[in-house]
Amino acid sequence: MSQRLRFGIFLAPFHKPGINPTLALQSDLDLIQWLDRCGYDEAWLGEHHSAGTEISASPEIMIATAAERTRHIKLGTGVTSISYHNPLWVAERIVLLDHLTRGRAMLGLGPGSLPTDGVMIGLQQSQTRGLLEDGVAIITKLLTSDEPVTFKNDRWDLREARLHLRPYSNPLFDVAVAAVASPTGAKLAGRYGLGMLSVGATTAAGFDALALHWDVLTAEAKAHGKTADRNKWRLVGLCHIAETKEQAYRDVEYGIEHWFRYFQQVAAFPQMAVVGNSVAEMIEFINGSGLGAIGTPDACAAQIERLWQQSNGGFGAYLLLAHNWANPSATMRSYELIAREVMPQFQGHAQATIDAARRAKEVRESLAAAQAQAVEDARARYGAEVAKRPA
Repeated sequence: MSQRLRFGIFLAPFHKPGINPTLALQSDLDLIQWLDRCGYDEAWLGEHHSAGTEISASPEIMIATAAERTRHIKLGTGVTSISYHNPLWVAERIVLLDHLTRGRAMLGLGPGSLPTDGVMIGLQQSQTRGLLEDGVAIITKLLTSDEPVTFKNDRWDLREARLHLRPYSNPLFDVAVAAVASPTGAKLAGRYGLGMLSVGATTAAGFDALALHWDVLTAEAKAHGKTADRNKWRLVGLCHIAETKEQAYRDVEYGIEHWFRYFQQVAAFPQMAVVGNSVAEMIEFINGSGLGAIGTPDACAAQIERLWQQSNGGFGAYLLLAHNWANPSATMRSYELIAREVMPQFQGHAQATIDAARRAKEVRESLAAAQAQAVEDARARYGAEVAKRPA
């Protein structure tokens, strides 16, 4: 791998209903702060409004709060459900965050993943992808042009709309479109020269669609005079690791059952079809299906390698889905182990130190002998000097 792979998280978040929501949100912010210290590149923060588990309603507010606690990590909306919002205000808010964070904000766009969100505002699932297409077109024009936007559909009526604050970032901050199984996200990313967020990259449908999505993106980019850039392609996967496989298995007993039950019984999100009744069956499903990796750092590295091969040319960032399978301390330890032992394998750091150690080992004996001889020679010289002194 010649390029430096970026690492980050995709934070919905997932919290068990009934726990203290204030502390749960605090733990999300603590995690982002920890990732910043560990050298992670990105954190994408979700937007959901129902079902009691993914309890962050505004990624923009989370970004503004997290930005004050961090120094380096970039913070993105992961994703803004554009069908719920007027696209003019979405563009205005991300530009404001671009200024407040001095260029660390990113914009992720999607149609909206939870049907229980949309029904509360009279939105049908059949409408969301069309609204995503309209929204991406409008937001892209607002961010990249000074020309006014006039547009009308069944939900929005823009009249000579334009931003009154231009972006801080030049070139423009990262904008990415979510893609799971359908080609819509890939099509829009290619058409407008944006990044692609493969949110379901390790699901059966998402994994099979990786190469196809890139082909769609490339074809659309070529047709519209844009550049297809693999560095702007982000894949989302699941991992929990510890020093031993047995410890990792014990760790996830804390929360994996709630996560499974959420997708099995609560969230109407068929792309995340998970199977298992006991914790042992759930762990087996995660590892056996390729959906994720629960084990040691080697297991996490193997998943990234598998995705790299399936992508048929590589991608720019690997984002860990923040699942809360383990308690906060074990979760932070997992992210730290990934930073210490997995990241260097994909960022060009590991091999350099390994090669340096090998080179030193090859010449150790001869250099050690020369060093010992130099010490003896120094002693001899000093002895000779002393001997020549007058009595």
